[in-house]
Amino acid sequence: MTTYTICVFTENSIGLLNKITIIFTRRRINIESLTVSETERKGISRFTIVIKHDKREEVEKLVRQIRKIVEVAAVFGYLNEDIVYNEIALYKISTPIDGKVIDVENINKVHKAWVVYWGLDYVVIEKTGTEREIFDFFKYIKPHGIIEFVRSGRVAVGKTPQGLIEYLPEEIAEWEYYL
Repeated sequence: MTTYTICVFTENSIGLLNKITIIFTRRRINIESLTVSETERKGISRFTIVIKHDKREEVEKLVRQIRKIVEVAAVFGYLNEDIVYNEIALYKISTPIDGKVIDVENINKVHKAWVVYWGLDYVVIEKTGTEREIFDFFKYIKPHGIIEFVRSGRVAVGKTPQGLIEYLPEEIAEWEYYL
């Protein structure tokens, strides 16, 4: 199975997430991760959708189908080597008085993770990286007692020199940037 990252640029409108995800449902393609946020352009949102599929032609059909949605300004499908991407994870780790000591220096220097909250009975550690790096750190920290674990979906940008403005249709090009 090949991992694909599909970036969809849309107008901000109610019900659009449902319109997009129903296309995946109809084609029986599971969404591995989904991240939605505003872009640098006012009124434009970016959906970053990760799927795993073994047929490139099916993914290309999916992208063409998404392009047909009225509120969609642009859609791009990428392979991992075509993008720069990361995820973020938070680990809530137990720190009982008689428990195993957490080596914060090793966590920072070796694993590039950071303690973002230190409570009386637990710490919260933040780790950014690829899915593999996040789960490798999970294995490392697991003996300390993971109380909670959460990870975001992928965020990604293409390795092309172009930005969003080069891809938007003329009628959308008037939209203003955030300052």
